[in-house]
Amino acid sequence: MNVFEYVFKSIDGGSLALSTYHRQPILIVNTASECGFTSQYQELQGLWMDYNQSGLVVVGIPCNDFGQQEPGDEAAIAGFCETNFHITFPMTAKYSVMGLDAHPLYNAINEEFGHDAMPRWNFHKYLFGRDGQLLEFWPSKVAPDDSDIIHAIECNLQSWVL
Repeated sequence: MNVFEYVFKSIDGGSLALSTYHRQPILIVNTASECGFTSQYQELQGLWMDYNQSGLVVVGIPCNDFGQQEPGDEAAIAGFCETNFHITFPMTAKYSVMGLDAHPLYNAINEEFGHDAMPRWNFHKYLFGRDGQLLEFWPSKVAPDDSDIIHAIECNLQSWVL
């Protein structure tokens, strides 16, 4: 599987083809507005601000699969993210990441890497390399600004040319 093969609907209704970010590392996170980890939006925005000029792309995927903690529609989600966290990184429409209705990217992750790679809650993080391959993933409890995530991002950016 290659992350650049997947397309999402963006939170504003347009198309969000990950091929747009070809040869850039991508951090993908399933998000929720009413979760105990929702404050991680702030750290994700910090990563976007700190590393976007170096090539990192952060993509938020709103998800209502865990605890029904993302009940709103796309307009409500976008408003929440802008008002509370000033989010400027790309966000998709709301998608399922588990089960029969899961977005094809998550089905491919499950098929290739197994159940251990799948989200168990909101704010599960995947880092894909410049070649589109999955490098690492972290569970919800690992903050986006954790030293392990920062190290993985920085290692992947070292050889990236803007």
